[in-house]
Amino acid sequence: MALEEGDGSCPFRKNNGDSPCRKKGMLYTEYLRLDRLLSAQRPLSAEYNKPVHDEHLFIITHQAYELWFKQIIHELDSVRGIFGHNMLDECQTLEVLKRLNRVVLILKLLVDQVMILETMTPLDFMDFRDYLCPASGFQSLQFRLLENKLGLKQEHRVRYNQHYAQVFGGDEEALDRIKASETEPNLMHLVQKWLERTPGLNADGFGFWSKYENAVNKMLNALRDSALECSSEAESKQRMADYEKRKLIFDSVFDPKIHHAMVGRGERRFSHGALQGAIMINFYRDEPRFSQPFQILSLLMDIDSLITKWRYNHVIMVQRMIGSQNLGTGGSSGYHYLRSTLSDRYKVFLDLFNVSTFLLPRSYVPPLTKGMKKQLSFSWAQTSSVTEKNYLNSENEEIVDEDSEKIIFPIV
Repeated sequence: MALEEGDGSCPFRKNNGDSPCRKKGMLYTEYLRLDRLLSAQRPLSAEYNKPVHDEHLFIITHQAYELWFKQIIHELDSVRGIFGHNMLDECQTLEVLKRLNRVVLILKLLVDQVMILETMTPLDFMDFRDYLCPASGFQSLQFRLLENKLGLKQEHRVRYNQHYAQVFGGDEEALDRIKASETEPNLMHLVQKWLERTPGLNADGFGFWSKYENAVNKMLNALRDSALECSSEAESKQRMADYEKRKLIFDSVFDPKIHHAMVGRGERRFSHGALQGAIMINFYRDEPRFSQPFQILSLLMDIDSLITKWRYNHVIMVQRMIGSQNLGTGGSSGYHYLRSTLSDRYKVFLDLFNVSTFLLPRSYVPPLTKGMKKQLSFSWAQTSSVTEKNYLNSENEEIVDEDSEKIIFPIV
């Protein structure tokens, strides 16, 4: 189908009739380069004059994965660029939400795509599997870049024989891209810095953290008193044990030394300040200026969850195809290696999943002061200039945006 000026299909058509589509004779096939795309399937079984029908499906499925990986990386790079600024306005926050949601939807598609590959039986796969060696999904450069750009650290990876980058051998371009993805600020790092700027955390502002600690102590004291007042000794022991467990859990979040030790052991990822910000946002997510940040945190957990689901579906498919034998096509242990990647060590935003550990019943949540309530609202004061909008930052200092009428969120 040609993109012609007359049918209105060309988006670049101007009033004077000029159109880059018409000048270049742009066609649908040319624009999408379908000649390259649709000729990129090269079943090796056919080259050996032993064509296997399902090898075509195998190639198409993995090529589709790589195309979607490319789109995810494109979205993540843009989100990282936005988070790299010290302050984001409302439109940028909405862009972050839109692009992260797009990543979530793509990952849902990729999770379901495994089912299509599972229409191939183990015997079908065995007909062409030997042609694949030593090619392996472990050699997917884009998936490694995706993991690094999200924030997966090398020390959290499971090693099977060698450093994951060594499978790319002498491919200098691939190695350079891997090195860049390991050294550039990843999304997890940028989100931490963003959370550390959550308004109201500091003592000179709302002082959430000290108020939260007081609320926790109040709740724990109530649990202890309830245990001591119990008439049954067995029930009293059980309640006291519950009190001791909860106290240890909350001590781990209030004592920076314990927190840092847990980060060192890989049990937590966020800095102490970032974890505080995440907890505060969860408590006051119904406040206008915390609504979008809460949605962002939820989408980051969705991304982690869906990647875990994709890994799980992949593991099950591999076990179905080759069993539990240590015969991965790229030299890995196959099923056993893949199964080891399902642990929490591969969750980049692990701390967001564990925030619920530190939540309190609503009756214990510290109430917002009038000043903090106002700061988290959408209202602003108008100055003498119609275009000048004032708002308060996390230190309650007045800041003026003289060039725009957009609402600017102090949290970001």
